[in-house]
Order: sequence, then structure tokens, then C-alpha cells
Amino acid sequence: MAVSAPTLSPAFPIGSRINERGVLEIGGCDALELAREFGTPAYVVAEDDLRARARRMLDAYRACAADVDLLFASKAFPCTAVLRVFAEEGLGCDVASGGELALALAAGVDPGRIYVHGNAKSVAELRAAVDAGVHCIVVDNAGEIDRLEAIVTGTQRVMIRVTPDVRGETHAAISTGQADSKFGFSMEEAPAAIARLRASDRLELVGVHYHVGSQLLSTLPFERAAAAVAQLGDFPVVDVGGGLGVAYTDEEPPSFEDYARAKVEAVERHLGPGKRIVAEPGRALVANSTVTLYTVESVKRNVSLWVGVDGGMSDNLRPMLYGARYEAHVVDRFGGTTRCHVTGKHCESGDVIVRDALLDDPRVGDVIVTPATGAYGHALANNYNGVPRPPVVFAKDGDARVVVRRETYEDLLARDV
Repeated sequence: MAVSAPTLSPAFPIGSRINERGVLEIGGCDALELAREFGTPAYVVAEDDLRARARRMLDAYRACAADVDLLFASKAFPCTAVLRVFAEEGLGCDVASGGELALALAAGVDPGRIYVHGNAKSVAELRAAVDAGVHCIVVDNAGEIDRLEAIVTGTQRVMIRVTPDVRGETHAAISTGQADSKFGFSMEEAPAAIARLRASDRLELVGVHYHVGSQLLSTLPFERAAAAVAQLGDFPVVDVGGGLGVAYTDEEPPSFEDYARAKVEAVERHLGPGKRIVAEPGRALVANSTVTLYTVESVKRNVSLWVGVDGGMSDNLRPMLYGARYEAHVVDRFGGTTRCHVTGKHCESGDVIVRDALLDDPRVGDVIVTPATGAYGHALANNYNGVPRPPVVFAKDGDARVVVRRETYEDLLARDV
């Protein structure tokens, strides 16, 4: 009797499946073959997933807003190949550093579709943004106004970032809209800054920006934020930030359509109709596009069963930063009842990727997959213990290609002088 293939959770990229041999496929590519060809750890991106989510998010906003500029928040996956895909799909780019600006320009993003963020922009970063001709710089503090006015010789469009005193319903480390935040002008300071910008002959204030946090699973904070910002007056452009959460395990985030509608309707209710809406999704566009593949290097039991893999906090720091939860599976034996901790190779007891995973009799040499690693996996990758960072591999229609190569030990030495 035929045995039905396991059903994959929404955490996996669109189009993923368990093939006839019982092996996970991403972008039509066999995960075991990907591991053999490109090594592990490796980030594997389903390119069609990126494109599908970009189109759906754009359609969602266009269905409820007459004038919208959709940007990808590049901090989530700062990779030129990813930025190029989104530019091809009609998205602009939100950058938060000089490095992200350089990546966006290298990816071919039109400078006129780039918005520059950051709570501590250096003079060099501001000058690079002005010289590149970016569409807008989002001003975060009074000192930044001074620095910009000293740099700009013509006119530079700016928005003002305000902190609406609305706490995101998320982990404290990724909540940004509360009053005691490192980001933006407080509601008390904002009126004076707005008046100053409107009086400037070099800075053109075009709108207001607010962002309440990341990995949000409710649309209620967006309503409260819009109501708060409305106290500051009328603006032709309203940047509603990003924040939509994704499914890592059992989360149930709002749909793209409900998310966009909630943000746009909140703006219309509180700030007025006919505004140009700027939106900056990041995580929601990339998290579920990507999986990470690992190889099991050790299996041992003391009080618990510990399954050690060849990566860890150098390629996925989120579990250690915020206690983020992930799924884990053996790529050719989905399902299982062996409770274990999937742990990294690093010299930290906290280097655990998935606690209480249920695997099918894990063994040395198995290839393990954790889905939903597209957001802040590559972005937060590091060289702890001198471990080279993994490659980024694009998979599409059964073919795979490296878009960011694996680091080497030579790369670790390249900056020595």
C-alpha cells in the first residue's frame, strides 16, 4: 500500500515537497544533492518564492491604496541577488547603513527608489546617500538635521521618523515604537523638529515615518500608531514601516491582504485619505523563502539527547538573541519521535538551534533542515570560533547556483595587516 508523503508546514518555501524518494525538495532541487554539491551549512533560497511574495505584497497594497511605494527592508536579507530579484519585481529598497546602500546600488536598485534609515548615521553614510541621489533620507534625530544641512548643496527630500509610544506585541528586542526607544523623535520632540525641517531651505520634508516593531502577529498596533501620529499634523506621504510576522512553527500571522488593508485603512481614518503610502516589509518577504541545511556531526546522550550539527549561532543567531523557535527535520526521513536538542558547534551552552525537536532516529552524517531562515540568517551571520560564513544558494526549476560563496579560512585572514 502506498504511503502518503508528509505534509510540509507553511514555514517551508512555496513549492517545496517531499519527492518520490522521500527526500525534501526546495525549488525542485533534492536537499541531499544540494548538501553534497554545495556543502553544509548552506542557505538555500527558493527564488520563485521570493518573486511570488513580492508580487502578492505589491498586489495587496495596490488593492487598497491608490498611491503606494513598496520597499524591501534590506536588513532582513542584505544580499545583492535578493535585492536584484525584488528590484526586478518592482520594489524599491529601504537601507539602514552605508553597507546596505552599497549592496542596493550594486544590485541595480534605482537610487530614486532607495530610502535611507538609521538611528546613528555617520557623516560618511549621509554623504554617500546624498551623492548617490537617493529618493529620501529618514531623519532620526536633531543632530542628523545639522549634519545633513551641512552636506546638502541643493535640496534633499527627507521624512521624519517619530516614535508613537505604541509597543509592538513582540519580543522586547524587536519592539521599536515604545516611548523609550532608540529610534526616532519622541512625540514631544517631533513638533519642533517638523517646524525646523519645514523652515529649511535645503531639506524638503515630504512625510512622516513610524514603525512599531517586527514579527507582529496582530494588526492592532498599526491602528494605535496611526492615531498617535495624527496628532502631529498633515503629511502628504506616510511611511507605515514593516513588521508583519511569519510562520516559524505554529504562528498564524495575518495574510498580506489583511496586513496591507489594516495599515492603509488606519492611515485613512486617522491621517486622512489620499496619502501616498510607503511600506517597508522585510521578514515577511524573505523568511519562508529559505531553509538552512546542516550535517550531523555528533549524537550523544546525558540527561538529554544532543544532536550536534556543523553550524549554529554563526549562521542563525536568532534563537540565542530572542529565543526564536524553529522546526528541524532529517531531510530524507521527515517526521519522527526521537526528542532531542539540535545544537550548534560553538563554544556556548546557549548555542542550541532547536530545543525539543522530534527527529527520526538522528545519526551522524544525516542532513538536517531548518526552514524559515531567510530573514536575519545571512544578515546576522558571523565568524564566532573562526567559522566561515555559509553560502547563499538560489534554487529554481531543479537547478541551483551559488549567489554568495562560502567563506574560506583565507577570507578570515584577508584583513590582517
